[in-house]
Amino acid sequence: MSLIEKIKNLSKENFEETIRIRRHIHQNPELSFCEFETAKFIASELKGIGLNPEEGVAGTGLVAIIEGKNPNKKVIALRADIDALPILEDNNKEYKSKNEGVMHACGHDVHTSSLLGAARILFALREEFEGSIKLIFQPAEEKAPGGASLMIKEGVLENPKVNNIIGQHVAPNIPVGKIGFREGMYMASTDEIYMRIIGKGGHGAAPHQAIDPILVASHIIVALQQIISRNRNPSFPSVLTFGKFIAEGATNIIPNEVYIEGTFRCMDETWRAEGKEKMKKMAEGMAEAMGAKCEFWIEKGYPFLQNNPELTQRMRTATSEYIGQENIVDLDLWMGGEDFAFYSQKVDACFYRLGTRNEDKGIISGVHTPTFDIDEDALALGPGLMAWLAIKELSQD
Repeated sequence: MSLIEKIKNLSKENFEETIRIRRHIHQNPELSFCEFETAKFIASELKGIGLNPEEGVAGTGLVAIIEGKNPNKKVIALRADIDALPILEDNNKEYKSKNEGVMHACGHDVHTSSLLGAARILFALREEFEGSIKLIFQPAEEKAPGGASLMIKEGVLENPKVNNIIGQHVAPNIPVGKIGFREGMYMASTDEIYMRIIGKGGHGAAPHQAIDPILVASHIIVALQQIISRNRNPSFPSVLTFGKFIAEGATNIIPNEVYIEGTFRCMDETWRAEGKEKMKKMAEGMAEAMGAKCEFWIEKGYPFLQNNPELTQRMRTATSEYIGQENIVDLDLWMGGEDFAFYSQKVDACFYRLGTRNEDKGIISGVHTPTFDIDEDALALGPGLMAWLAIKELSQD
């Protein structure tokens, strides 16, 4: 029996177990940096396989190593994120979240169960490959500064040193059974913008006696959009979006201040720095010119994510061998952010998408929505494919 057939058979044998794991994690979601019970559960599962995980990495992260023959020859890392989102689930499923207001709405339960399934396969086949596979269960992908950055600081890519890293993410826009790849630049950097526009409150009938922060803030928001459209290099996509605007006035009350939150995303580090500086100067200058004051600050987020072209091409070829070329789709640039990008800045990386959509079953909701779910048939593919990709990459000279 060929190695690929052994992997597929093991994946099939473990399918129900992988679903059990996914449903348990989905029912018991925990927010970023608070994944204490999730980490205990993962540790128990890894020990049940026969591994000895390192716990408490970056707080709630775990690392385990599967050694094949000649374990120092090469090291491939597989990563899954384990945190959930502050969303109230609106699904009527037996595995619905038990933690009200917390939900695995981004598929991290799928990522974790897939990696645990891959670990089971790889451990069973450890005499069939040379090198080592490092399993990274990472906390806090959803919250800055990102668990990836913290795990890197604590040496997750060292001892043993990782040659390449592979990550998987659910794709509710891709049909189940298909896998998406993109070489080169793929996902955007993410920075959080905060502004407080301070004016002078007053009666709505006497605006001349006030300094209206709503009017000032409105001018600033429009002007900031013009910075993006008129200054960035059109070769690199860029997005500026404001999602929160709080002005505690009334029909006849001009408030003292306005509070604003937004996100700035791009795919060029030079423009990323320039754009933020231009926005800060513009906002502060306009507010001053209109008699108000602007407090402008930025929380630096994740860098852009870049898939190493050579590694990604090898992963695409290996996936074609596993599921057939007809089941591979090309991914578009995506302005979403991912802290897997931190890994991609340090070692050659490949971040691909696992199709989870099934319109016939009504599984069509996007990530970060209360009705997000997956076709669990994706778990018949995810673990085996991860195991196959890791072994194939270990075989590369």
